[in-house]
Amino acid sequence: MAAPDSPIQPLPGQLEPELPSEEHQMLRDLAREFTANEVEPQAGAHDHDATMNVALMRRAGELGLLGITIPAEAGGAGLDATAAVIAHHELAKSDPGFTLALLAHAILFVNNFYHSANTEQRSRFLPDVLSGKQIGAMGMTEPGAGTDVLAMKTTAVRRGDDYVLDGRKTFITNAPDASCFLVYAKVDDRITAFVVEKDRPGFDVGVPIEKMGMRASPMAELIFDQCIVPAENLLGAEGGGMTHMMRNLEIERICLAAMSVGIADRCLAVMARYSVDREAFGKPIAEFGQIQRYIADSFAKAEAARTLVYRVAQTVGAESRNRIGTDAAKLFAAPVGKEIADNAMQVLGGWGYCTEFTVERLLRDAKLLEIGGGTLESHQKNLTRDLTRALSRA
Repeated sequence: MAAPDSPIQPLPGQLEPELPSEEHQMLRDLAREFTANEVEPQAGAHDHDATMNVALMRRAGELGLLGITIPAEAGGAGLDATAAVIAHHELAKSDPGFTLALLAHAILFVNNFYHSANTEQRSRFLPDVLSGKQIGAMGMTEPGAGTDVLAMKTTAVRRGDDYVLDGRKTFITNAPDASCFLVYAKVDDRITAFVVEKDRPGFDVGVPIEKMGMRASPMAELIFDQCIVPAENLLGAEGGGMTHMMRNLEIERICLAAMSVGIADRCLAVMARYSVDREAFGKPIAEFGQIQRYIADSFAKAEAARTLVYRVAQTVGAESRNRIGTDAAKLFAAPVGKEIADNAMQVLGGWGYCTEFTVERLLRDAKLLEIGGGTLESHQKNLTRDLTRALSRA
């Protein structure tokens, strides 16, 4: 019997999302080729070593994957949230850890930065982050303030031509490898955004934080101790950070949901192939009802999650908001990825539990998607509040 894994290909009968243009189709073909030929071979090693593949990130920059949502005239691909979903969906079939590093760079930093920055700031930072020469990260979460962003304690005080930042951020994806950070701090109790370069006086990055999954996207703490940031690194106006943050959260959430769909698709393909190849009591285990339930339920849920994610992606953009849709997509899709990875491990039995094969890694990776970019509980709160707000005013 072959090793219990499978090529990264859609199953027969699996619905391919209808894409809005030929450019989107070309992007999907490119992402699939890149994933199969360059991402898949290195995934296990970087998970084992808990290191980001910086060279692969630069290769992603060469392919235009680091600026998918950035206009062509600014050096990006000039595409949209659907394109970002395609890339994260396909890459996560092979290496969710690397995909998370790419999301932290291309969405949390690059996309957020572009839509918040002025012309001078764009010309100063965009070329190097779009190419992958510099790695970006975003600093929002703090030791005592995650989902409750208004409780952040990091402050920035204007002193002449500079701001002085004090505070800490934690669980910051890409921090050990990044050279520029989009950081949120309070100026006179108003959330404000800055770009902070790694070499700024008073700024330090902590040691990498060990974690269960997504190990190919290292994270660490950011420490600001009288950190000097020039006023020219202020993004937008003082107090404008909350608007930037909320706008970017929607595309972040739909991309995280797409990653969960990628995990689900890969694990579904693995367990389906294994169920045909593996025999017990003289016949393939696909003929046993218990195995059929795992496969059939997984297929149905993956189809539903994929359809929801791609549908919502079409409504998300810099000038269009859909918090209800993105909360719903991530609330539904994140547990689907974890459940299907768990089902695949059960179908594979001992093989699934071994670190030599993909399912074990994907199950560990899947859990983060129920936490990062907003917990499941925060999505439930947001959805209920938004859906009932109009009724309360009636």
